Amino acid sequence: MLLVILLFSMAGGDWGSHPGVWGYKQIQDRQEPVVALCPSPCQCEEDGIFMTVDCSEMGLPSVPLNLSPLTTYLDLSMNNISEIQPRAFHRLHLLSELRISGNQLKYISGQALQGLHNLKVLMLQNNQLERLPDDAPWDLPNLLSLRLDANLLSEVPAEAFRGVRSLRHLWLDDNSLTEIPVMALDSLPSLQAMTLALNQITHIPDYAFTNLSALVVLHLHNNHIQSMSSRCFEGLQSLETLDLNYNDLQEFPVAIRTLSKLQELGFHNNNIKAIPERAFVGNPQLQTIHFYENPIQFVGKSAFQFLPKLHTLSLNGATQIQEFPDLKGTTSLEILTLTRAGLSALPPGLCEQLPRLRLLELSNNQIEDLPSFYRCSALQEIGLQHNQIRRIESSTFKQLTSLRALDLSWNMIE
Repeated sequence: MLLVILLFSMAGGDWGSHPGVWGYKQIQDRQEPVVALCPSPCQCEEDGIFMTVDCSEMGLPSVPLNLSPLTTYLDLSMNNISEIQPRAFHRLHLLSELRISGNQLKYISGQALQGLHNLKVLMLQNNQLERLPDDAPWDLPNLLSLRLDANLLSEVPAEAFRGVRSLRHLWLDDNSLTEIPVMALDSLPSLQAMTLALNQITHIPDYAFTNLSALVVLHLHNNHIQSMSSRCFEGLQSLETLDLNYNDLQEFPVAIRTLSKLQELGFHNNNIKAIPERAFVGNPQLQTIHFYENPIQFVGKSAFQFLPKLHTLSLNGATQIQEFPDLKGTTSLEILTLTRAGLSALPPGLCEQLPRLRLLELSNNQIEDLPSFYRCSALQEIGLQHNQIRRIESSTFKQLTSLRALDLSWNMIE
């Protein structure tokens, strides 16, 4: 009985229009019109009483009519759809995934997506969207994933996400945004992952993400970010991954000190010249730091100390670094790359500080003498090519039973 009631509500009164459902034969006998289950030229598959509909790459100019109210998946991607009429999907109360990527849409009104209260995934990437609805935003209370990447959005209205408060994953990359949509993001307390990469953002203001306490992943790479306010990451209590690579940061982003759960940090290919003392004092969970391709001239002695979970540190291209960083208390480090710098020597206690080191890449420096790697028993690869090493002592690589690769080419060994 419950199934019959459910079907009645889904079909808006056209109950019994599906073979096997009570009343189907009576409707046929009366010769009343039957709802088309698979609109031409789409391809459909039945999943029990439900339907998945694939209309992708069909050259369609508009949304097909007569879609079954039992449709749970609809793919309209890679067509020629330039407009979605109001209530185009209003009968598809069971639809959970809608793909409209790769079309010619410039705007989608709130009325166009009316009735999709069960929708969980909405893909709108690779269109020509120039704006999002503000006064009548999309009402999609169960939406979890929204792709708006590769469009032409230059701003996000303050009320744009008011109707998608359950959202967990948001793609806004590859648009024309010039600032963080602070007001719009305030409506997304459940957001877990977001990318704003490949935009034209130049600054991150204080409290830009203050209501995103559940956010775990934030991508901001490939923007034009030059500055960040000291409290810009306030509220990001759950953030584990932060990608600031390929920007134009002039100073070390001290704002990261508020990110107590941060595990992976990338800000390579910026214009940062100094890493201050105790740079990561608020990030005890850090596991990976990618900091290469910055014109580093100064590294504070305590910059990388006491990071007990750090296992990867990359500082390639820091041409002005002449002293090996002090890694006291950073005992879990496994991968250390510091190439194309100005190092002339390695500390004698290197292996005591880094007993788990597996890969040590120090090519293209000015190293002349080597310490004994006797206590680096886990070392598997050592890269020392293009240095100024003149001699190797008998004890230098003694008892490195795990060593698989050792490159000493382009040195001055006699």
